[in-house]
Amino acid sequence: MADESEQAVQAAVEGELRLLDAEVRASPDRVLEILDPEFTEIGASGSRWDVASILTVTGDGMVSQESPVNVDEMSGVVLAPGIVHLTYLTDHQGRRAWRSSLWRLTEEGWRMYFHQGTPAC
Repeated sequence: MADESEQAVQAAVEGELRLLDAEVRASPDRVLEILDPEFTEIGASGSRWDVASILTVTGDGMVSQESPVNVDEMSGVVLAPGIVHLTYLTDHQGRRAWRSSLWRLTEEGWRMYFHQGTPAC
């Protein structure tokens, strides 16, 4: 069971890191491969997002020239079969946020179901 749990957490971590990649975010098709159709997010700004609104701000087809998002303290746990919870800290151009996401296993693979960002002091 530990091996299955480790594989599930690793799959979620890989998906999370892909979503932080500017080239992935610039491709609506690639983003749709990662986000669950029922995806919702409460951003660090306090805004609420769904798949359509995420694609509006990320899927312009242009690769961002911004600096990369630095990730620290990534950890994950299997909450139930097919459900992984990740937490981590990001730093993007001096803006730090604690992040939490829920991933669920679907017929298409692991998909992000929910994400929340909270500004860090």
